[in-house]
Amino acid sequence: MVLMGMEDFTDFPAPLYEVKANLFKGLAHPVRIRVLELLSAAPEVSVTELLAATGLEASHLSQHLSVLRRYHLVTGERRALQMFYTLAYPQVAELLSVARLLLNEMLNTTRQQLESSEKTALASAAAGRTR
Repeated sequence: MVLMGMEDFTDFPAPLYEVKANLFKGLAHPVRIRVLELLSAAPEVSVTELLAATGLEASHLSQHLSVLRRYHLVTGERRALQMFYTLAYPQVAELLSVARLLLNEMLNTTRQQLESSEKTALASAAAGRTR
């Protein structure tokens, strides 16, 4: 595995951190995450199916799909009168999976901290009553 230094990214028109930030802008709405999760679960999904699954009005879904296309997260294909969408890259599904694992870990850590804090508070209260 070859590690690249910052100087290896000098050919990009924008710094890599800006490109990454733009990727996360495409992900920065719960509806877009939901759409990506639906697309992760199937090879392709029609707009009709996306409308039914999200409960959105067509104009709102269209706006979110436009953002996802702009940030190259999905691709669309028209067949007759219907549009079908797919993930532009399988790594998008992997990214969502990693995010889910990270959030579960963060929630577990928070739960453990709360339980520890509660035990400490109970022990302090009990010690105060015995004095």
